[in-house]
Amino acid sequence: MLSGHDAIGILLALLFGAALGLERELSGKAAGLRTNVLICLGAAVFTIISRRMGEGDSVTRIAAQVVSGIGFLGAGAIIQDRAGVKGLTTAATIWLVASVGVACGAGYYGLAFITAFAAVIVLFGLARIEKKMKRSQKSHPCSCDTEKQQD
Repeated sequence: MLSGHDAIGILLALLFGAALGLERELSGKAAGLRTNVLICLGAAVFTIISRRMGEGDSVTRIAAQVVSGIGFLGAGAIIQDRAGVKGLTTAATIWLVASVGVACGAGYYGLAFITAFAAVIVLFGLARIEKKMKRSQKSHPCSCDTEKQQD
């Protein structure tokens, strides 16, 4: 039977996963809204199951496996080609969304909220700052770039 505590955790995981996935969706990334919501929900449900089934150290075992498993999903988002490495922010977001889901499933709602809020600020706010910095670098090339080209 679903307790009120568990329902709150699942609903918050849905909300926080959507908030984090929205930026990825708006940025046109492969791991967008639905992916991030599902990762957050899945991590929350696994944590709820772990909490209900386990005693002592066994409660943390499923959460530890979520951390390991999500690493493989994140690694799949990283692509290396001649132009460089792509997908690191997406991989980091996947990792972070899973941690928010675990926090929701464990009942640490304040921690989940603060983490999701901070991540939304980072994803939306720092993206704007990065764009401005890139434009500034293009219009004002650094002398170190010309030194590198001469080598």
